[in-house]
Amino acid sequence: MSRPPESAAVSPESLPVDRAIWCAQRGWPVHPLVPGLKVPAANCPSCRVQNHSAEQCSCLRAGRWCHGFHAATTNLTQIRTWWDTQPRFGVAVSCGPARLVVLDVDAHASEYPSRERLLPGIPIPAAIDLAGLESGFHTLALLAAYRRQQNPCDDHTTLRVETASGGMHVWYALPDGMRIRSSFGAGAKAALAWQVDVRAERGYVVAPGVRTKKGSYRPVGTVRIPAPLPEWLAKELIRTGHGIAASCEPLGRTPGPLIRRTKEPVDGLTRLLDDVQACASAREGTGFTSKLNVAAFTAGGLVAAGRMSHVEAVDRLTQAAETARPAQQHKITRTIRDGLKAGATRPLHLEGRS
Repeated sequence: MSRPPESAAVSPESLPVDRAIWCAQRGWPVHPLVPGLKVPAANCPSCRVQNHSAEQCSCLRAGRWCHGFHAATTNLTQIRTWWDTQPRFGVAVSCGPARLVVLDVDAHASEYPSRERLLPGIPIPAAIDLAGLESGFHTLALLAAYRRQQNPCDDHTTLRVETASGGMHVWYALPDGMRIRSSFGAGAKAALAWQVDVRAERGYVVAPGVRTKKGSYRPVGTVRIPAPLPEWLAKELIRTGHGIAASCEPLGRTPGPLIRRTKEPVDGLTRLLDDVQACASAREGTGFTSKLNVAAFTAGGLVAAGRMSHVEAVDRLTQAAETARPAQQHKITRTIRDGLKAGATRPLHLEGRS
């Protein structure tokens, strides 16, 4: 099949299925979003009511959409079948298998936090006037200025998308061999910059041209293909703990004792996180806070036992929680913080293992 023109999937007239196919033809696995929203579409009654995990779900094995990025595919026949079932589905791209990293720049005008949280790891002297700083556009520009580099929001060589809330998605292609984890929120240990999230492994991004109840995701300029990730941004992502090494620990850390990883407890956390993420299927009655608290408590035990890093725990918990409840960031942050703290008092060791 011939590839459509670069602008075909993002014109106002194109159908959602056309956008999905356009993405898939570029090697970007896609999955459906609830019509008019930016949350993954559930499928079977069990996912809507019982919120079971992806491992327990028969939908994935049967080639049906469910559990967000777990179901993402580039199979055009499957994509057409999904969107034939519900032509109004939105389109999301699974960033990890697509080898993409997307900077999600928020424009939620608000008073900036303490200076150490604006650019984690970079001290901002009191002499620098921060008057007018109120969004991710400003902090990302500040980071670029510190590094004497071009502001990614002004990078005309790559795909940039204006979001429905007035923010921007800046898309980049990862170099071979590099892995980046997603992060959400402005915690000092889990952010590139205040109001700048990172969509990468175990994360998804709304495709260009998608329309939601709050507005459209409109491409900026004429470029529709992600440029290679700039070297300076790659270094910043590694510095801020987003890099994933072969051991699944963040790259660029100060050398220290080897953290032994065991599969069993981490797999258990994955199941709990899937339960949290599955709460996206309903706005209430899913036990979301309780499930997130259990997941955070478990993660705290894994961190205390040296079986995963605090950065990874916060990132994975926040991503799953904000997928299910994107408008409850403050509640999510508090629940994760309290759960991790409580779990840290009970390290999760396996019998017979150090």
